Amino acid sequence: MTSSLFALCIDATSPPRLARFWSAFLGRESADDPDGGGIVLPPADDTGFRIRFLPTDQPKTSQNRAHFDLTSTSPEGQRQTVARALELGARHTDVGQLPEEGHVVLADPEGNEFCVIEAGNNFLAGCGFIGALAGDGTQAVGYFWSKALGWPLVWDQDEETAIQSPHGGSKFTWGGPPLMPRSGRDRVRFDLAPPADGDLHAEVERLLALGATRLDTPGTGTVGVTLADPDGNEFRVLPPVAKSGGAASTRDLGSGA
Repeated sequence: MTSSLFALCIDATSPPRLARFWSAFLGRESADDPDGGGIVLPPADDTGFRIRFLPTDQPKTSQNRAHFDLTSTSPEGQRQTVARALELGARHTDVGQLPEEGHVVLADPEGNEFCVIEAGNNFLAGCGFIGALAGDGTQAVGYFWSKALGWPLVWDQDEETAIQSPHGGSKFTWGGPPLMPRSGRDRVRFDLAPPADGDLHAEVERLLALGATRLDTPGTGTVGVTLADPDGNEFRVLPPVAKSGGAASTRDLGSGA
């Protein structure tokens, strides 16, 4: 069996502040993250995914390779979403968007970019408020993540790709080359989790065979195994953890996508 997407991880110099923003904005409750020392927002249903805010002492210095595309059902709804984000601490930001484009580009309190998409976007119809995690990436990386997660390709044209969980929910999209330059560690990245009865070593070997590369070495003290996808984006495979009568770890909060 393939790994599931355990969480989307976002580094933050102040995880509580960033979690407060996204908790209020998305309408999700937050919880302490004992595994990572940060804060987690569990998914609202089985089409969602956890969002983990993990501590870092490195400030954000460049545009993220991945960002949320948030959907709107009407022009007034788009305006209300933008206004609510600004009230909670977001700001307008310029990533090269054109004046005639209908989406609004904002940044959260730590500068992580996200877009509020105009109403009438058929590609994101039915995907929920977080319509997509839109990434900068090659066709090869879209193929990799489709096989890694077992999610079907729902778009594959002109080197642009998109995948979506069989349960529905947010699409993950990659816009094709050229890739933006990388500056330091990716602040937005995936944590994967094998099934509770799975084998970490076997899953790592499967991902390596699909085109991943290993970034850490055994015995470094890192929880799980850190890999990079074919575009060099860091991600981590966590050890399988089964629920056991006591308090659940963050890997047992919610269902994941």
